[in-house]
Amino acid sequence: MASGRRLFADTTPLRESPAFRRLWWGLGISNLGAQLTVVAVGLQVYSLTSSTFAVGVLGICALVPLVVLGLYGGALVDAYDRRKVALSASVVLWVVTMLLAAQAWLDIGSVGLLYGLVALQSAAFAVNNPARSAIIPRLLPARLLPAANTLMTITWNIALTAGPLVAALVVSRWGYGIVYTVDVLCFTAALWALVQLPGMPPEPSHAGDGVDGAEGEVDPRSGTKDAARRRVGLSSVLEGLRYLATRPNVRMTFLVDLVAMILAMPRVLFPAIGVVILGGGAATTGALTAALAVGGLLAGVFSGGLTRVHRQGVVIMWAIIGWGLSVAGFGVVLVLAGRTSPDHVLVVALGAALLMLVLCGASDAISSVFRQTILQSATPDDMRGRLQGVFIVVVAGGPRLGDLVLGAQSSWWGEGWAAVVGGLACVVVLLLLLRWQPRLLAYDSRHPEP
Repeated sequence: MASGRRLFADTTPLRESPAFRRLWWGLGISNLGAQLTVVAVGLQVYSLTSSTFAVGVLGICALVPLVVLGLYGGALVDAYDRRKVALSASVVLWVVTMLLAAQAWLDIGSVGLLYGLVALQSAAFAVNNPARSAIIPRLLPARLLPAANTLMTITWNIALTAGPLVAALVVSRWGYGIVYTVDVLCFTAALWALVQLPGMPPEPSHAGDGVDGAEGEVDPRSGTKDAARRRVGLSSVLEGLRYLATRPNVRMTFLVDLVAMILAMPRVLFPAIGVVILGGGAATTGALTAALAVGGLLAGVFSGGLTRVHRQGVVIMWAIIGWGLSVAGFGVVLVLAGRTSPDHVLVVALGAALLMLVLCGASDAISSVFRQTILQSATPDDMRGRLQGVFIVVVAGGPRLGDLVLGAQSSWWGEGWAAVVGGLACVVVLLLLLRWQPRLLAYDSRHPEP
């Protein structure tokens, strides 16, 4: 029995913190609804335009507000009650989803309206996500953060796996309005969880070490620094960036993720692979995409012993090496299969490719859990929001740049060799980066050093 507990995900955070348990359930349900909407919007834009490029523009509409407001959203999280910030942003997200449902039921058919709603949704998410992430360390002790982040990863990957399949089925049978309406209902779970949280006013600033202007004003009624009175603007964002520059371990968690995502993110290759290499077209593309999420889900479910590891920097290193080698292995499978444009699915090659992508997803999930844990543990509370904002920018921007890099490489020497070169380059650059900044490998969660 004890060995089973060590094998499977540690559920201690769910038992010890009712607030975290409600948040976990609420966000898990709402994440599933959100994935339904992501797929449905893409399908609706394509049905209106018959243009893949028009669908691609959705990514730009989502990315720009996320990058611009991610940093500012983090500053809001540090300056105001986190529960109120998360709840306010969630209400905006809820209203936007209602508007998506309304335009579908009314059959407005405006691509420009869809672009605008997606941009507004992304802007609210840029505030909401840092707030949610910065809330978790307020609910749990540091020793439970790896387990908590793993549990959050499990629900996220369930949504990524099931969402596209359910959305495609519902759209084909009942239309877009039903999908968006289901998302509205799912999102009420997140709102309920946030409403149930206790108030989380900003704590006194402890980030003045090496950072100018981090001190808040003194509240004459309590004698404490009132962080809510700090200016929320460019100066606050720059303060967070200056603080990050003084924290090598936290900074390295961002850099190593950028290395993995920019050099070796294979998803841009999937559509062509389904046509010219493995066969199966869109179905193969969907299977390859789902394999990444399945890998992340499996890593989370069987993470019991891993979340108790203290040398978290070492785990991140091996996880990203695993990511790079798995992407390279995926590329080898494609090179061996050849660009033959088959009229049927190459079952053996597809099976091998899916296995490599499952390993990729598992490696990425492990890296993500520990990078998030180091950020939460080694950052003072009054800076967590702003650094979570940076985290969102990195997580959103890195894969988009990766799409550009591997997309360009595939036009030079084909999809298979692009994955091989990208995966191996990821490993080499990672090792060079760790040789330049080796402190991350010495990071010990029992004595977190930023």
